[in-house]
Amino acid sequence: MSMKVISTNVAVRRPEPHGRHEYTGIDKQPRPFLDLEIPGPNYGDGSGVVGDSIGDHAHHGGAEKAVYAVAREELDYWEGTLNRVLRDGYFGENLTTEGISWPNMLINQRIQVGECVLEVSIPRTPCATFSGWMDEPGWLKSFTERGDCGSYLRIIEPGRITPGNEITLIGRPDHDITMGMAFAAKMGDKELARRVVDAGCLAPVHHDQLVKRLQPRG
Repeated sequence: MSMKVISTNVAVRRPEPHGRHEYTGIDKQPRPFLDLEIPGPNYGDGSGVVGDSIGDHAHHGGAEKAVYAVAREELDYWEGTLNRVLRDGYFGENLTTEGISWPNMLINQRIQVGECVLEVSIPRTPCATFSGWMDEPGWLKSFTERGDCGSYLRIIEPGRITPGNEITLIGRPDHDITMGMAFAAKMGDKELARRVVDAGCLAPVHHDQLVKRLQPRG
């Protein structure tokens, strides 16, 4: 099976389930295409998807979280597990993909998608907004234990992506740290956190978070 994009999704503003923010952009709805532009470096600098919405500017947006991707196969898994329909975009992803395993993708792997070059960046952190949106008991624990958080992507070369665009790997990073490993490290696996820190493959703020977690507590 080829790796490709099957749906391109943009946020529809909804009230934030817990009222912590005025609105949330987690409800992504399919659109005919995405136009991507490189946002500023920091949280609060906006999405990389033209027309997208972000409610929590303190933790979302910026270059490291410019675009978010989830595999259709993962949505299918949760459809069967939860016994409910999960349409493309329901996990808040801009790109719903087919034929690609995001947990097995290397951090900093570059990919060609349509007119764009993107780069695997950092794991998603499942949050209260996601939990409220899903409205499933123990959702954050279940999602974390499953171990597939999708992938945030940097934009290296902007442009347009449409459904049906193939995904092609470009080169290979010089380490063996996968998105699944980085996610487990972020969610508390100290052994993997040490491997991720030693590889030095994460963006500085996320690398420093893991370093801090590994420091002995006085």
